[in-house]
Amino acid sequence: MTNDANARVEPSMLEENLRIRRLARDPRLMYYLYLPSRGAAGAPVFVTVHGITRNAEDHARRFAPHAEEQGVVLIAPLFPAGLFPRYQRLGRDGRGERPDRVLDEIVAEVGAMTGAKTDKLYLFGYSGGGQFVHRYTMAYPHRVMRYVVGAAGWYTFPDPDTRFPRGIKPRDDLPGVTFDPKAFLNVPGAVVVGERDAKADKALNQSARITLQQGGDRLERGRRWVRSMRQAALDVGLHTPYLLHVLPDCGHSFQRCMVRAGMGALIFKSLFDPVSNVLGL
Repeated sequence: MTNDANARVEPSMLEENLRIRRLARDPRLMYYLYLPSRGAAGAPVFVTVHGITRNAEDHARRFAPHAEEQGVVLIAPLFPAGLFPRYQRLGRDGRGERPDRVLDEIVAEVGAMTGAKTDKLYLFGYSGGGQFVHRYTMAYPHRVMRYVVGAAGWYTFPDPDTRFPRGIKPRDDLPGVTFDPKAFLNVPGAVVVGERDAKADKALNQSARITLQQGGDRLERGRRWVRSMRQAALDVGLHTPYLLHVLPDCGHSFQRCMVRAGMGALIFKSLFDPVSNVLGL
């Protein structure tokens, strides 16, 4: 797979197979859906989650050529700020929609409509979406086959004595969300982050507690989280791969990471070619 899957996929095919849909339960809840031309029945499902710019359409369009080549169904949910003020942290009961539950509804709807294989998902999220994806995996490991976190601003560490979202101690305003380390530490994960994403910009959570625990920038925070997950897995007798890849010539721009560093191809290689250690550094 080359970095530029667009070169081998007809633009007209992408336009024809990419659509925006509204969840049957509530038309305010939308998602982008790409169905590969070879058919969706039995196909795996790749979910890509936007950051705080809510650029779900850009995610869908940039990943669609890779989904076409791999023959997977692509879902890019849209989590508007008014409905999902804390989607990165799985939300809170009584404060907007719960994004974890809405994603499950979307996946179930797509599965019923297309026959895609929805029991185990392949996940990617960028920035705020990376926060959502790794927290969703830790809460619902039985739903995830593999996942990649793109340049998350901060992480949930596998610390049972620290309350979620910094650690995995449950909280009352997220009923139904519990954490089983032996289960979530058995799901292979990876982090991708730009080599220039090593500064504390205004969008980065700069609280003293998080900086002390995780470091002062996204690159250092990704490194520390990967190390922590590796050690936690070893502590329970697992050798699950947690990998880090530093993207050359990239800062904190989803578009530049996709174009300059071929992030789309790297992610699909990591998720769908588990024999390869393409993201391992």
